[in-house]
Amino acid sequence: MNWILLIIGGLFETGFAISLGKAQQTSGKEFYLWILAFAIFVCASMFLLYKSMGGEHAIPVGTAYAVWGAIGAIGTIIAGIILFKEPMGFWRLFFLTTLIISVVGLQIVSSKA
Repeated sequence: MNWILLIIGGLFETGFAISLGKAQQTSGKEFYLWILAFAIFVCASMFLLYKSMGGEHAIPVGTAYAVWGAIGAIGTIIAGIILFKEPMGFWRLFFLTTLIISVVGLQIVSSKA
């Protein structure tokens, strides 16, 4: 259950990064709505990170933070490519893939510890 909370928290981290990107592209009332979305996403993300590190099946803080940050980074890169038309070159995708492999590896070794 803690891994599920952590994954959802990482997705909310993607949400708060996207919200900041969208806020930079807007003004007026729309700007404030994106800032409100940012505040909601960041609170939810931090709360789920916190919850994933506690309880009977707690994820170690170092692993939880690394995985949470990586999920947010991966989601933000993918969203940037799709929503903000950011470049999608070979090296960018190569290192994104190595990041994904690293996150999976951390999950595997943490569940065996």
